[in-house]
Amino acid sequence: MTRFIADQRHREQNSLPSLVMKGLTGEPSTVTQVTRTDVFNGVRKLLRDALEHGTAERLALDREFIIAMPYAGNETLRARRPFPDEVARALADRENLTRLAEAHDPDDLGLRDVWETIVVTGRRVGEVVKLRWDCIGRYGGLAMFWHDQTKVGNYDVAIRIPDRLYDLLAERQRKTLDRFVARHGRRPTASERARLALFATNVRNPAGTTALSYTWFNRGFRAWVNELDLGQLVPHQARHTLATNLLRAGASLTHIRRYLGQVSDRMAEHYVHLTSTDLEDVLQHIWVAGPGTAQPGELLAGDATPLTRAQAQALAIDLSRRSTPAEGGFCTFQPVVEGGACPWNLNCHNCDKFVLSGADLLYWRRKREQWRLLAEGAPDDATADYLHRYFEPTARAIDGLESALAGLGLLDDALALDLRKPQDYFHRVWSTAFRAADLAQAVGDEQNQADDTIDEQEQCA
Repeated sequence: MTRFIADQRHREQNSLPSLVMKGLTGEPSTVTQVTRTDVFNGVRKLLRDALEHGTAERLALDREFIIAMPYAGNETLRARRPFPDEVARALADRENLTRLAEAHDPDDLGLRDVWETIVVTGRRVGEVVKLRWDCIGRYGGLAMFWHDQTKVGNYDVAIRIPDRLYDLLAERQRKTLDRFVARHGRRPTASERARLALFATNVRNPAGTTALSYTWFNRGFRAWVNELDLGQLVPHQARHTLATNLLRAGASLTHIRRYLGQVSDRMAEHYVHLTSTDLEDVLQHIWVAGPGTAQPGELLAGDATPLTRAQAQALAIDLSRRSTPAEGGFCTFQPVVEGGACPWNLNCHNCDKFVLSGADLLYWRRKREQWRLLAEGAPDDATADYLHRYFEPTARAIDGLESALAGLGLLDDALALDLRKPQDYFHRVWSTAFRAADLAQAVGDEQNQADDTIDEQEQCA
């Protein structure tokens, strides 16, 4: 086992071929961090299950041999890029799409339809190829698309789709139904239609319930992309492209997360790509009130939607003239900004003239962690409760700051910045600020709505 582990790591470090794994062409695939992780974790799980269920004892496998296989950790998530404009146009060109259907799907199983559905809806490949026959419908005149967003076989999530895509899928429904009639000489019953796959494979599938595989789609897609000479592309980049276009059109990260079916904002942030110019334009127009105000997190300047470049530049000049850096934020009290003495004896964190900026997120996160550690180390519950209550306005201001950044898709960018070093003030991002009260109020409203929903559910129960 030790020699096997060493051999796998050696192959990964030197990009050597695998002894077993093969690519789509049948040639041995190169051992990478991903394939080595899959092998280690797969073998480890297999051997541990054998040890637990007694199979290892029957096969005379030593326990030391089994436990020598290490846990390789989780695979590293790759942040795919959106399609460049010229690539996106090529992949949506009607002549190229016709070539995709005619040359790479001669049996008309729906290769082109799957790709167009992925582009329009931003769904994962697996969500589209596994669609059921009754995945579309009109409700109140609106075209809706039902799919398995949870990946556990529940086709209970719907999104709106354009009429053009609705007509495309309706035509695919007709073709699938005609194939069933041609095979069985009758139309399917209601229960059979509920189990039909929209994109059904033609291999050992008399009932039409087995859908096409991801491998089948990927093989045709890769051959098409290679034929177009567009470089190394994967279908999942269409999802990133849609998310980026939604963000540029003014959608918040919360809306993008809900539409794409992400579990959390952090997952959705993998699909958001901003240029450095976009980052500068957006960051410098958001200011929120500090913890000393009546409503921490209140929006002072800007809103939750990106401004135009001209608006952002004008606002940045205005804000820079009436603010001065302070510890963990900025002072906006005009006499102090102009060089006068502070009438509050520099008690910034309890002053309603103090604002937080996007560059201060890490600073305030550290503060929150320090207070949590103090509360955990309190000698009794009363002291811990006091510390929590005392820090609560500041905590709401931090939540408001994080919500503003997440709404703009900039949370990861803010977490990557630590702009409290002197040299960083020469960067334009230092002037980015968030007003805390409106944002804290928004967070409070969401919590109140959640509490009301729980109360209603308890009353119903």
